[in-house]
Amino acid sequence: MVKEQAMAKSRLPLSSSTPPPVPAGAKPIPEVWIDYRKAPTEALRNRLLENYLPLVKYNAERIHTKLPDEVEVEDLMQAGIFGLMDAIDAFDLDRGVKFETYCAPRIRGAILDELRSMDWVPRLVRSRSSQVDQARKKLEMELGRAPTDDELSKKMGVSRDEYSKIRKDAGAVGVVSLSRKWFETDSNKDVREIDVLEDARQVNPFAAVQKRDLKDLITKGLTRAERLIVILYYYEEMTMKEIGVTLDLSESRVSQMHSSIIARLRAQMADRKKELQQVATV
Repeated sequence: MVKEQAMAKSRLPLSSSTPPPVPAGAKPIPEVWIDYRKAPTEALRNRLLENYLPLVKYNAERIHTKLPDEVEVEDLMQAGIFGLMDAIDAFDLDRGVKFETYCAPRIRGAILDELRSMDWVPRLVRSRSSQVDQARKKLEMELGRAPTDDELSKKMGVSRDEYSKIRKDAGAVGVVSLSRKWFETDSNKDVREIDVLEDARQVNPFAAVQKRDLKDLITKGLTRAERLIVILYYYEEMTMKEIGVTLDLSESRVSQMHSSIIARLRAQMADRKKELQQVATV
């Protein structure tokens, strides 16, 4: 009975339907390229994108090593994927060039374009800032010390005024993010720039005591008017004319008294020079 059924099946006509298509994920990449050129579909392009995605990651990570920590490698990869998509659409199979060789410059170009769009500093300013850094490094190697501004301007072949302008324009290049990692710790929380930023509003108590003691030392033995002239001129940063208005004196009289005060202070400091040196060495 089983044998008769098998023979009956063998006599059945073959099906005329075509075999099911091979999924794009199961085809070799060369065949996927051929199919994509004949009939571009989203499924075929996604298959190519998945295959060449490691190239995007490789180029993004290489560029990321030269960038600050606040730049995320995922953002670079996202820009690189757009470059990869453009390379897939523009690739010509008839040229006989490997796609990996063709797409690498496009991926890097897309990433660099994204970085330029993120940068608030003009390209000319950043280029000049790079020239200053290169000149400084060369002079440090030649001189064995930090170069002066005159040496740097001479090395770059520009005037002192032009060099000062370049330094001023390049000031924006040094802006850093407060969330940038300062250094890693053993704990779960990393120390960042904002954690070590100096609070300029905080008064240093040691410096304040030193400043007060110095003021008392300088003004000791002076009259009330002479003491006010020293304090208003050196501590309050008032002009001679403003001090004259405050003390009801002429500007020339204030200047004359100031010169006399300075001469006496120099004489007093010269007499106490040895005493101060002994205190400093203790």
